Amino acid sequence: MHRREFIALSSLLLFSSPSRAGGKATPLRIGLTPTLLHERHALLADWQTYLEARLGVPVRFVLRDSYSDTMDLIKQQRLDIAWLSDYPYVLMKPWVRLLVTPLKDGRPLYRSYLIVPARDTRSRSIADLEGKVFAYADPYSHTGYLFPRHVLTTLGKSPKTFFGRTFFTWSHRKAIEAVAQHLADGAAVESYVWDALAREEPRLTSATRIVNRSREFGFPPLVAVNNLPEKTFQTLRRVLTEMHQNAQGRGILARLHLDGFVPGDAGLYSEVERMAQAAAKQDDAARF
Repeated sequence: MHRREFIALSSLLLFSSPSRAGGKATPLRIGLTPTLLHERHALLADWQTYLEARLGVPVRFVLRDSYSDTMDLIKQQRLDIAWLSDYPYVLMKPWVRLLVTPLKDGRPLYRSYLIVPARDTRSRSIADLEGKVFAYADPYSHTGYLFPRHVLTTLGKSPKTFFGRTFFTWSHRKAIEAVAQHLADGAAVESYVWDALAREEPRLTSATRIVNRSREFGFPPLVAVNNLPEKTFQTLRRVLTEMHQNAQGRGILARLHLDGFVPGDAGLYSEVERMAQAAAKQDDAARF
């Protein structure tokens, strides 16, 4: 999906009329960032219908191109729910609370994959990419930005000077494409995205090679704004955690490459919170 098509779809989903829900209830606004774009239009339409039928209110998906855009909408009270990466979640704690965490392969966990072009058979770790071109997914991505920079810091390297050049792709898929097309010598990407694309578009991922798989971290959660009514919060949590119990819900989950949702556990995100705090201290120190 090209950027122009993505923006057009975003507008369609944000401003479509709530006729299916009677046109009177206030829509539940759910913020998303581009992660898996394959069949997104049809998938979101089906998920929207599923949620509306069970919640009894209109649902509007609000798509944005970056994590920061979604975070800004939360602060502006223009969203009720958001599917955030774990790094934005810990930064947004004053504004949101955990709703649910997705399950992948039966567990609420995921990893960061360090990838290089398939023709690079020599690289064994991020240390081998010194002076090379590196693609970051998003400045608020844990697996695609915070974690690889954390690894460099633990190796005694400066993330600012280690690579010859870096750039942002603004999505994990595009970071994978950059490596596959030899626009970058390496990237760090979500295991969720790479694994899904390996099934859907194996020609793309086969042009890359996974050098390292990180330890496991809490899967990017769905969060609710703090002022969301408690009844709405609990009803939505129940609807999401029960999706795997019926055929329609399982079908949507399969297209999302998920097994289901479980109530959020803040403990899953304690390590990334420590990384975020350490990164903030390093940034503060660099200013003086």
